[in-house]
Amino acid sequence: MSPKTNDLGERLPANKPIPVRACFLGERLHLRGLPEPAVTLGPLTLSVGEAGLAVLFRYGAVVFFNLAEADQKNFLKELRGRLESPLRKMETEDAQLYVVGKQPEGVTPEGIGVADLAQARLQIVATALARSVALAYYENAMAGAFDRIEPLARRLESPRGGGRRLRELLRHIGGTLLVLHRMTGRVEIQDKPDLLWDHPEVERLYLHLENEYELRERNTVLERKLALIHQTAETAVNLMQNRSMLRVEWYIVILFVFEVLLSTYQLWFRH
Repeated sequence: MSPKTNDLGERLPANKPIPVRACFLGERLHLRGLPEPAVTLGPLTLSVGEAGLAVLFRYGAVVFFNLAEADQKNFLKELRGRLESPLRKMETEDAQLYVVGKQPEGVTPEGIGVADLAQARLQIVATALARSVALAYYENAMAGAFDRIEPLARRLESPRGGGRRLRELLRHIGGTLLVLHRMTGRVEIQDKPDLLWDHPEVERLYLHLENEYELRERNTVLERKLALIHQTAETAVNLMQNRSMLRVEWYIVILFVFEVLLSTYQLWFRH
């Protein structure tokens, strides 16, 4: 995993479509200790195999350019020890990259067209795809959380709703919320990539990709769903606490009535 050129894009073939695969692997990817390339701007980019590249992101994503399946698997094995909370099944997204020269850059039915294979362009493509595949994982996880919200809502409608199963469900949803909130914060979908400050010439390409993959819109929907789940869980907790307090009050009333009856009984027999 050692780069040998100043611009790693020179490793890729410019005369044919280049396969690209984005993988979302886990909660966090520790990059410290990996070899630093000669060009350090943007996300960590390494040469892999005979003519391939890998772009790595701290939030748990890796994007491969022009890499065979076997090389991808070998590279991912090397990263396994650097993953924090790895997924049981990684999320993937595939695309094709090709050079369009002076034609407009962007997404077409043939794939992602770029003016050239400069490293900055490859890193911008990788950033967009990495964010997209991370969003795909969050969307699936959020759908699962919503499936668990429905039985929770039904139990809340019942006067006797609650108990151990409800508390377990709340704990599970709370854990899901915590993971999703922490992970979505690390990806920073809404933020402009730092690379654009040094390479403004690729900003238009990124805006095309951001729009095509609906990164902002998908992130906004996720945030709304996250807020809804949080609100539902908070309502359930408050309702459970109120019911618990009501039970305590009834216990106090019953004890008070019992004391009154006991005192009355004692007074009656004294007379």
